[in-house]
Amino acid sequence: MGAGRSVAVVGAGFSGLATAYELAKRGHRPILFETEAEVGGLAAGFPVGDSRIERFYHHWFTSDRYVPELLAELGLADRIVYSSTRTGMYFANRLYRLSKPLDLLRFTPLSLVDRFRLGRLVLKARSVGDWRDIDDMSAAEWLRRLGGERVYQIVWEPLLRGKFGRHAESVSASWIWSKLRLRGGSRGRGGEERLAYFRGGFAALAEAIAGHVADHGGELRLGSAVSAITVENGRVRAVIASGESIAADAVVLTPAPPLIAPLLTPHVPAKEAERLAAIDYLANICIVLELDRSLSELYWMNVNDPSFPFVGVIEHTHLDQADPARRRHIVYLSRYLPANDPAYGWPDDRLAEFALPHLRRMFPAFSDDWIRDVHVWRARYAQPIVVRGYSRMIPDHRTSVPGVYIASMAQVYPEDRGTNYAIRDGRKVAGAVDEWLKSGHGAGSHA
Repeated sequence: MGAGRSVAVVGAGFSGLATAYELAKRGHRPILFETEAEVGGLAAGFPVGDSRIERFYHHWFTSDRYVPELLAELGLADRIVYSSTRTGMYFANRLYRLSKPLDLLRFTPLSLVDRFRLGRLVLKARSVGDWRDIDDMSAAEWLRRLGGERVYQIVWEPLLRGKFGRHAESVSASWIWSKLRLRGGSRGRGGEERLAYFRGGFAALAEAIAGHVADHGGELRLGSAVSAITVENGRVRAVIASGESIAADAVVLTPAPPLIAPLLTPHVPAKEAERLAAIDYLANICIVLELDRSLSELYWMNVNDPSFPFVGVIEHTHLDQADPARRRHIVYLSRYLPANDPAYGWPDDRLAEFALPHLRRMFPAFSDDWIRDVHVWRARYAQPIVVRGYSRMIPDHRTSVPGVYIASMAQVYPEDRGTNYAIRDGRKVAGAVDEWLKSGHGAGSHA
């Protein structure tokens, strides 16, 4: 009982793709709805030369397990590319390499005593056994306590402000703890950071998962936005997409909670919908440069200068040397901002004109004639604002409407959003849906 039921999965980012994959694996018929013309969400691709790369930078850590597990099941494990990457920090008009523990000893913006405090901070942070113990503490308070005021001002405050703006002082300590723990678990023998990538790009991985779903009884509806859910006799019966009613025995919603709230508002208690709508997000602008040469040896450069309009410079080409796009050096400039910030609505050319002079400050040799192309991508719901105590704001995966579930990036806390946790939670929610359907619910059931 319960096999072969139709399940509407709203959103074809990695949460939705993983949900649909697991449902198909368990014998159901997922119907995957995606507003965009292609799958992948923030990892949807665009062409660069003879290759395609993702609109927003992606990688995963060697300590991540859920992406490699899925790749092994798909027979794609041989397309994992591992790289030892170099990290740096731009501060006070100088670029510092911070790839290995020894680099910390050369980080002269901090005194020798504060360099040791920073190293000790990282070790102390990783020793925290339960993130719930610091969930009601702000990252600012916790980092100051562990490393002192000077370490906070030089290293952490610019990064928190660059990412969260006016919310920087209220960001949860559990969130930054998770970031430190994750990066610490992705180190090689020499202390260097090792990252993983999918050869051909994350967009190709998204397409491979979607293809598997279609080959195993699922259906993809691209360019199709779900505008409503039909609930009858206390349980979900259908979704409305592009003016059409499509029957569904269950529904999994994967967009950001503020986008989910209007779909559920007619069917759930007011407080439940309000809780979803209350989760605030920052938007992101990603400027992608195609250059004819490399900027530096560094893959990831944190920008610890508040006068810069971006918080990170990511030279993607260092991550996947086997990509044919290596004939072009790909650089991402990332900026987080509120969606009502005027810059979010600027034309693409104005955004590039505004950002490039700052890149020249970092790299004085940089010249416009290095540029072969510029792309600008925007994401309205890029980063949940994870304030202290955020764990109490997280919506449950199961809604109060029987058969309707949520699997969004707002629920992976204390981990940061990313494909690894999207896959984990998507498969987890699919398992819950499968159990619910097999318990006697679904078409024709009034339980």
